[in-house]
Amino acid sequence: MPDTEGGIVRAVLDEWKAGIDAHDPARVAAVFTEDAVFQGLQPYTVGRDGVFAYYDSQPPGLTVDYRISEVRRPAEQVVLGYGAATFTKPDGTVLVLMLGVVLTGGGDGWRIQQYQVSAPPQPSI
Repeated sequence: MPDTEGGIVRAVLDEWKAGIDAHDPARVAAVFTEDAVFQGLQPYTVGRDGVFAYYDSQPPGLTVDYRISEVRRPAEQVVLGYGAATFTKPDGTVLVLMLGVVLTGGGDGWRIQQYQVSAPPQPSI
């Protein structure tokens, strides 16, 4: 596993992406901690079971690309990542969301402890 902050976030999110693209909710859930706080576009859940259920309910053929804009390391075993995720549904509909993750390092490697997506801010007029 990479040891730079950006490399850590990319490695974990690459595995997250691979699980989503393959419609493999177990693979997606495996990159989260056992007690992860997960906020997708439905009410939040805590733990891998909620992550699994969320991605299991997504349509096969859903894909995601992501871009990381900012990375911070507030503590030795904590890395924060912020950016955007572009989800493409099987019918071609595209949904761009802002993405924030908190990763923690431990004996089983780096995992997502907290995940949140939200609509992008709207420009003021």
